[in-house]
Amino acid sequence: MTAPLIDPFARPISYLRVSVTDRCDFRCVYCMAENMTFLPKKELLTLEELDRMCSTFVRLGVEKLRITGGEPLVRKGIMTFFERMNRHLESGALKELTLTTNGSQLRRFARELADCGVRRINISMDTLDDKKFADITRWGRLAQVLDGIDAAQEAGLRVKINAVALKGFNEDELFTMQEWCAARDMDMTWIEVMPMGDLGNEDRLDQYWSLKDLRARLAERFTLVDLAERTGGPARYVRIEETGQKIGFITPLTHNFCESCNRVRLTCTGELYMCLGQEDMADLRAPLRASDDDALLEAAIREAITRKPKGHDFDYSRQKVDGQVSRHMSHTGG
Repeated sequence: MTAPLIDPFARPISYLRVSVTDRCDFRCVYCMAENMTFLPKKELLTLEELDRMCSTFVRLGVEKLRITGGEPLVRKGIMTFFERMNRHLESGALKELTLTTNGSQLRRFARELADCGVRRINISMDTLDDKKFADITRWGRLAQVLDGIDAAQEAGLRVKINAVALKGFNEDELFTMQEWCAARDMDMTWIEVMPMGDLGNEDRLDQYWSLKDLRARLAERFTLVDLAERTGGPARYVRIEETGQKIGFITPLTHNFCESCNRVRLTCTGELYMCLGQEDMADLRAPLRASDDDALLEAAIREAITRKPKGHDFDYSRQKVDGQVSRHMSHTGG
């Protein structure tokens, strides 16, 4: 039996997030610069290489695979990758195959995703206001995303909405979005904006809205019950007693979630980041391409896991956000 991946702090690594492209059809202000320079396509792992890479991680004990981008569904031929990953679901080695998407391509792909064994998806959407949606995504259209959500639910996919909490932007939509999600039987997770990448014209300090404040506002109107459950990610959940809805909070800044971290992130170029909030990474593309034998790749993965840190050091109290993590979120995977 293959020995599982255990990091230096005795945490089993059972969750891999994989960015399949750095490209996206939106230009969200907290994620990308408007005029992005994308990677040359030859630097990206091919779909066959992604299959081999992910299959190696599954063999080493990864049970949850989340596909991200950029926008994963703009990658040409991506459904062939999902079709290939389905074999690991059917064998029982993989417990969950899921993705995070902006929703723009779901009308086209939702049914196929369901057929490949995807059961739930996360959709990133920060506002229900048409104009604000156009402003924050720069290129996006809210109607297209809402239609994508319809398509996902029609296909039987369980939908969770992820919203980045942005001060002065969607503070006034806290209850509007919560009630809209509840009416559609969708859970929701709020995320604190993270200091990643120089976007040139965005002030992260002004954007930052503490989820302690957001939760306190919810508690003024509803009864919140803390839940012990985890979905494999960093969110902490509460249940709203009055509606039964589940609300998640991802708080890398006000509450460090590192102690139970079971995940690593693979970029579309084959770099493995052992921590979202640290610069250290391992190049897995080189051993992948050096040999058809997976022994080199497996050894490189194991060596990388020995360097997984105890936690990150995101901190807005320094009143300075540049230089902490220089890469864009779209490169690491959302």
